[in-house]
Amino acid sequence: MRRVLALVSALCAALALLSSCTWGGADGDGARPPGAPSGVTAAAGSATSVHVMWTAVSTEPGIRVYEVYRGPTKVKEVPGSAHMVDVTMLKPATTYAFTVRARDKDGRLGPPSKEVRATTPRAVAADRAAPTRPGKIAGRAVGSRAVQLSWAAATDDRDVVSYDIHQGGTKIHSVGGNQTATVVTGLRPGTHYSFTVRARDAADNLSPATAPVRISTPGTDDGRGTAPTAFRATTHRADGAYHLDLSWVPPRTDGVVAEYQIQLDGRAATSLVYGGNPPRDKATYSFYLGPESGVGHRVRIRGRLPDGTWGGFSAERTVTTGARG
Repeated sequence: MRRVLALVSALCAALALLSSCTWGGADGDGARPPGAPSGVTAAAGSATSVHVMWTAVSTEPGIRVYEVYRGPTKVKEVPGSAHMVDVTMLKPATTYAFTVRARDKDGRLGPPSKEVRATTPRAVAADRAAPTRPGKIAGRAVGSRAVQLSWAAATDDRDVVSYDIHQGGTKIHSVGGNQTATVVTGLRPGTHYSFTVRARDAADNLSPATAPVRISTPGTDDGRGTAPTAFRATTHRADGAYHLDLSWVPPRTDGVVAEYQIQLDGRAATSLVYGGNPPRDKATYSFYLGPESGVGHRVRIRGRLPDGTWGGFSAERTVTTGARG
């Protein structure tokens, strides 16, 4: 009897060891979850928000989403192409701890990143005075995909909490109020950029923007890698008029593409801006053309990239209202 009990005990120990060896490692099919995001930073953006950034995780079959946690609570989920987010609705004068986890396209959730902390400043009642404009901005290219920027500090009647970096009209980066320099990455070779900086205080008042600094990254980029693909255009008739129906696959970029420009017959016809979570795999859009049949049109589309520039145009398609497919 003792021998049987000993064998059972040994078997249980072996099973426990096997379980501990496989937990958190490869799945039964040999695939592993993605690794932990690295380079995670957190900086207060105002008395009620924190800007969290991280370095993209490289894995197969690719990252579907990143999950951002405040302590044990998931507070944000962003597409796998994104690598920063603003966590809002926080309390002033409070320290928060953040981690980031990656979930791949097969649904596997990776381990949490190293924990980072940020403290929101205290709120100031009835603060309507914006910081002064930051001083002269300067910059230079650092290789073909990054630039280094610096500027003179702004002043505020309380404190400057953060600086927002804009490329064109798009905010692409944010740093703490004690920083007056940064490196912006994820840019395109052979591209002309225009950067400005604005200061923000704890009450979310924004300063005027600096004068722009214009920088060109070395190298070449024909735009093909940043153009929407699988672009299709058809028409349909409804309520006595013709409408243009478009579909495309968004460009694969290091960030989210939330704005598109549709060009009709060689001119910008309309802009499309997605709120919330922009489509990642397939996008569609339809707009009014007119009541007449037999009218031909040329159409193509491009997206505004995370670095604030326009990407390449899609292939051009032609349609004729009332034509049979």
